[in-house]
Amino acid sequence: MGGLKVGSGSRSPQYKSAGLSARWVSLLCIASFCLGVFVVNRLLTVSGPVRTVNDALSVEHMSQELHPVLECEKKASQQEPGDILFQVSKTHDVIMGLDKTISSLEMKLAAARAAKTENEEISTPDRKPVIEPLNNRSKVFFVMGIITAFSSRKRRDSIRDTWMPQGKDLTKLEKEKGIIIRFVIGHSATPGGVLDRAIDAEDAQHNDFFRLNHVEGYHELSSKTQIYFSTAVAKWDADFFIKVDDDVHVNLGVLGSLLDRHRSKPRVYVGCMKSGPVLLQKGVKYHEPEYWKFGEEGNKYFRHATGQIYAISKDLATYISINGHILHRYANEDVSLGSWFIGLDVEHIDERSLCCGTPPDCEWKAQAGNTCAVSFDWSCSGICKSVERMEEVHHRCGEGNGAIWHASF
Repeated sequence: MGGLKVGSGSRSPQYKSAGLSARWVSLLCIASFCLGVFVVNRLLTVSGPVRTVNDALSVEHMSQELHPVLECEKKASQQEPGDILFQVSKTHDVIMGLDKTISSLEMKLAAARAAKTENEEISTPDRKPVIEPLNNRSKVFFVMGIITAFSSRKRRDSIRDTWMPQGKDLTKLEKEKGIIIRFVIGHSATPGGVLDRAIDAEDAQHNDFFRLNHVEGYHELSSKTQIYFSTAVAKWDADFFIKVDDDVHVNLGVLGSLLDRHRSKPRVYVGCMKSGPVLLQKGVKYHEPEYWKFGEEGNKYFRHATGQIYAISKDLATYISINGHILHRYANEDVSLGSWFIGLDVEHIDERSLCCGTPPDCEWKAQAGNTCAVSFDWSCSGICKSVERMEEVHHRCGEGNGAIWHASF
């Protein structure tokens, strides 16, 4: 029993100490809670104005960001219709400028390729080079190539005696009007032979030939035309390139004024447009060996310029130069040229002043105030007996010897 008393007496202080500790813990918890509430209230009181300031700054910032937009909308709503049209016109001018720049780069590329090809060819002795360095090319209005043959000396002289300026006037025409006129011819099957030497002598006298790296032949006219355009665009920086036959009368002033109206257009094909029948009978003139490509018997060709004369813009001459190796050549040169453009974005211009006949047709039109740019006989695909009649046509249907110098273009 005594052991029990001693044991109970020794545990009594421990229980008392444990009871005091629990009460103090409770008091500390209550005090901590009150302190926490007090601190939180103080923080909320301080953060309120801060958040208000931040909100105000945020609203002000958004207002500043929206201000330019609102100003632009305000200006747009106040913009006059004339200002809008001005902006549209300005944008159009920029696009046209870019288009011309691209065309110029394509032309330079074509010229470089043509020059490289020409330099790779085996040069013929005593032949003058036909490719000029790019930086030496002159900017001109148009280049007119008169397609001729070795046997056509009298035809060339009939043109020199009528509508084509000679000597100093030919040089003056180039400098003052930017018009280049040359007789276009290749070389014979035996380069350096008697035919080539005859042309060399004639060129030394008149200085009006443009020589091609091409073997002459009537059935090679499509190839000659393609080579002419490719070589010419590499030599001259012209707005237009013209092909004309050597039995056709031309009024240069009227032709220049006609082309000047289309000078700003990038891709134009100007001529007397026609659509003749496809001739499948062998032995007839203008027989088409590939007649089957044009459909059933009796069909007509697609619309194209008649071969007596036509003009193409620089971009199209460049296109021919770049793609000449894959352009198909039909038997008839005018059909070939038309086929090269049929699938392109090209403006075909049917110019009726390039369709005139010889007197009295061109004479009647001149008397009515519509002077023809070109005159020829449809039945002969040129002026019939042009050597004998060129002077008569020039006298009756010509624009006058001084007209070209007074023309403004």
